[in-house]
Amino acid sequence: MQRVWPIFQKHDEECKIGIAFFGFLVKMNLDYSSFENAQMMWKPTGEVSENRKRFVKLLEDKYNVKIGDYWDFHKWSVDNLDQFWAEIWDFSEIIYSEKYKKVIDLSVPMSKSPRWFEGAKLNFAENLLRYKDDRTGLVMAGEDKLTKSATYAEINEHVKLYAAAFRKFGLKKGDIVACFMSNREEPVYAMLAAVSIGAIWAGALPLIGAEAVLNRFKQINPRILLTVDRFRNNGCEVEMLQKVKTIAEELKSLEKVIIVPSKEESKLKDISGIRNSCFLNEFLQLGFEKDGSVPPIIFEQVSISYPIFISYTSGTTGLPKAIVHGSGGFLATAKDHCVCGNRTKEGTLLSMSPVGWASWNIFTTFLFTGVKCILFEGVPYFLSPTYLWDLVDEFKLTELVSTPSVLDELERRGYFPTEKHSLESLKVIICGSSVVKPNNYDFVYRKIKKGIIFGSGYGSTELMGNGLMFDRSLPIYRGEISCPSLGIDLECLDDSGKPAVGELGELVIKKPTPSLPLGLWGDKDSSLFRNTYFSKYPDKFSLGDLAVINPITKGVIICCRSDETLKPKSVRFGSSEIYNIVNKFPEISDSLCVAQYGRNQNERAVLFVKMKDGFSFNEELIKKIRHHVEKELSSGHVPELILETSDIPYNMTGKKMEILVKKMINNMPYNADTVVNQACLNNFQNIPLYED
Repeated sequence: MQRVWPIFQKHDEECKIGIAFFGFLVKMNLDYSSFENAQMMWKPTGEVSENRKRFVKLLEDKYNVKIGDYWDFHKWSVDNLDQFWAEIWDFSEIIYSEKYKKVIDLSVPMSKSPRWFEGAKLNFAENLLRYKDDRTGLVMAGEDKLTKSATYAEINEHVKLYAAAFRKFGLKKGDIVACFMSNREEPVYAMLAAVSIGAIWAGALPLIGAEAVLNRFKQINPRILLTVDRFRNNGCEVEMLQKVKTIAEELKSLEKVIIVPSKEESKLKDISGIRNSCFLNEFLQLGFEKDGSVPPIIFEQVSISYPIFISYTSGTTGLPKAIVHGSGGFLATAKDHCVCGNRTKEGTLLSMSPVGWASWNIFTTFLFTGVKCILFEGVPYFLSPTYLWDLVDEFKLTELVSTPSVLDELERRGYFPTEKHSLESLKVIICGSSVVKPNNYDFVYRKIKKGIIFGSGYGSTELMGNGLMFDRSLPIYRGEISCPSLGIDLECLDDSGKPAVGELGELVIKKPTPSLPLGLWGDKDSSLFRNTYFSKYPDKFSLGDLAVINPITKGVIICCRSDETLKPKSVRFGSSEIYNIVNKFPEISDSLCVAQYGRNQNERAVLFVKMKDGFSFNEELIKKIRHHVEKELSSGHVPELILETSDIPYNMTGKKMEILVKKMINNMPYNADTVVNQACLNNFQNIPLYED
């Protein structure tokens, strides 16, 4: 290999000392030969699921091909996309009323969102409700709630009642139901019921403030809002009703606000001041006939490309963008878990993601696989030193999904499993949501469980599924994600659009996949969608992350976001959400918020404020900023470092130069040619390094 980091050759010492973006690569001693020295953390045992064996044999017999290792399998899947997804459709037994006439027209450019399975008619909810037996489907637990469960048969009955109530209320195909609440069973039932009718589901995270919720929901004008009166999160009481009151007053499209009582005594609370509100039990009474029966569910049959979910981007350059997804998400689940993975109906998974995370949408699709899903309301990690490990043994979890920041905190606090914990059921720990660092691998294998599969995953709000994952037939290397998911044609590109292997590049998807977005809500000519995801690399979907492909192992090292998005403590948000609050302060003229990275690849938000004439920057102002950001957004949004600047850099078109400042405070090379007020750049020199 001739070169590894050509863009940093003249700044080698800076890289080793100060470029925290790539601190973890420095710690791994990534020189010209180090790719060959990647440390194997887990060696495959040769175990392959029976479903995988049957599926591969089907392909080999039907298409007269020989599929060897995983890389052969992946190559065949992306070289033969239409055949691959046609076989996924049949093999996973999709429920439909009309079969497709064409899988996909690959002559249609990706930027024009080619439609999948044209001619097919189905219902997303009907597929997720395909099991109706007495196996446990959902278990509900939380920081301050009694544990209860629902069988797959009971899930169907709950959804039937919700759907009947929605229909009696007048909800119809194309209407929008919004959700703003903690991780409970009611959103699962309500989502499935709404989608069964052909309505569209949208959510906002329960920890954000009323203004942030309105920034999202005013774009889509929902008819119904589902919420909760309060919940407990990481030991703290989170009151919702005052925020809900503000939302109901300002969101004129709301015809009904349905409030889930978190406790029996919650029903005694006065909600008369909340416009068009009622408690859930009152609303569900609409679903009963006069004789006490509930009418059967009628599943509206729609196309794969009919809108199901609206999710939101982080709002980097304005209001959060409303991303529209169809039924492709459960096709991705069918592919990854029913066909190609090792997940079985005996599996037990834990979810702590409330509505508003893409991971919640993905988790609901796991009902299609027949597994047991644990919904945990709150945060189980830090309630006590052993709470999480007690939970694993109590519920016999087979998979645990975590984030790097959680693993870091468990390690820092010394919250390890003890001799009383067997963790026998736990086979896999999956880590994602932000960059999984080498020390996370060390911690899992040394302190949690030897021999376990610890795999990094990579997805995004846009992808609604796995882009990169581990596979049981491949080794797991320290700091690397093993492989692209089947059917995902993913590569790294340099700034000129050429493939980058062994050096930094931006992750893109080269060919369509069913779980990519249909578009953006309200973007009638798709111009915003194309500009957001296809402007840099025409007809290749930009995922917005920088990565390195190890040319020896073929594993992928995720480095950082390529745009201005911030993600401290695994809370992803755009700088505009901070500006919407800070720039209202009478003392502040302008502001700029960017990410700074530590040597261990952790991230903090740094806020620069420009004061108006006659006002001074002081500790009182800093405290006030932090208080308002936490109140209106969440504690995860609060900038860790707040500094004064005499001016904010802008380019000739009036855009804040966030990426440039981000590079400056991370000691990265930058180009200031387009900055119109270059003198102000001195304010961003010599910013203290982040000692994470």
